[in-house]
Amino acid sequence: MKKLKFFPLPFSFCLLGRSGFSLIELLAVLLLLSLASFIVLPAVDKKLRDLEVRQSAMQLAAVARGMRSRAIDENALQRLVFSPRQNSYQAWNRQIFLSSDISITDIAGGEPVGERRQFLFFPNGSVLGGEIAISAGEGSSTYSVRLDSLTGRVVVGRGGRE
Repeated sequence: MKKLKFFPLPFSFCLLGRSGFSLIELLAVLLLLSLASFIVLPAVDKKLRDLEVRQSAMQLAAVARGMRSRAIDENALQRLVFSPRQNSYQAWNRQIFLSSDISITDIAGGEPVGERRQFLFFPNGSVLGGEIAISAGEGSSTYSVRLDSLTGRVVVGRGGRE
């Protein structure tokens, strides 16, 4: 009796018993990877936005500390002026714009100057105190930069005013 020969198909539907992967197995793996990316990517995006907000808050705190030091060193009043409408602040006659994704959400304290608000750093090390809150919008973390009026200390914290 003559044995029949079968020609191998370019792909296999058999899940066990052959070396290599079947088309169904590869599709299942791709489906699982797709589902995992739909779960993980939003979390990664949120974390990146939070890092950008934190970096902006840290940069603002560094500017405020520098202004306090300069006020003491030069024995001269220094001004830090915020313009929430333009999403910027001005220090040392230089305008610093925040990223379009990040905004100044709240300013407490300071001194109103039209639509802007300024914080004054005095030669004795004190500051016209207050708090500036920065956020990347709904659902993202808010960071606040607090200026202590008596000591002139600048502190960055997570979350806005209580």
